[in-house]
Amino acid sequence: MRKILATSIQLTGPSYAVLIGEFLMLFVALPLAFRFRVFPFPPIPALWILASYCLWRLLSDPTFDRRLIWNPQPLPQYLPKIVLLFAAFAAAATAGLYFLRPDLLFNFVRRAPLLWGFVMVLYPIASVYPQGIIYRAFLFHRYRAVFPNTMLLILASAAAFSFVHIIFRNPIAIVLTFTGGLLFAWRYQQSGSLFVSSLEHALYGCLMFTIGLGEYFYKGAR
Repeated sequence: MRKILATSIQLTGPSYAVLIGEFLMLFVALPLAFRFRVFPFPPIPALWILASYCLWRLLSDPTFDRRLIWNPQPLPQYLPKIVLLFAAFAAAATAGLYFLRPDLLFNFVRRAPLLWGFVMVLYPIASVYPQGIIYRAFLFHRYRAVFPNTMLLILASAAAFSFVHIIFRNPIAIVLTFTGGLLFAWRYQQSGSLFVSSLEHALYGCLMFTIGLGEYFYKGAR
């Protein structure tokens, strides 16, 4: 089950036109609608609704391997790599903020420690895992015939994940989530585990809120 295949697969479900139209609606039109406030709807409930739709699609598809939406078994194999990469990034990001924006460094923790604690607990459940269902599990399975090789599928996943962050109205969110999206999609592809990919996503997301970059990921979406 490891290393999800995204090679040439004969399309037996919806046509290419239907899939491309659906992709553009879900991953381009909807983010634009939220960016320009066509729908006065809070982002997190909207995320849950979209994740529920994607999960329903996956579970209704007999060709989808349901183990992919959790599957913690590969974690011991990938955890050392995840931790080393995360530690290096955390040190670099913290040092960068210390020299470039010391006013932001640990600002959230110092200003609202209780709220920060709630975010650390709820963010992986309420935000990270639903995003994993949408931008990794669903996108990889549903559109593998549209993006006929692994690299294109990873790029499509990262681009869609990044583009939805236009709702926060700042380029930092776009750049960071595209980079993170590449990593999380690649990890999902390699491990065959949404659990592993979501754990890595949660580490980086919690780091953003902890060191002071969290304001780039919630301001502007209201």
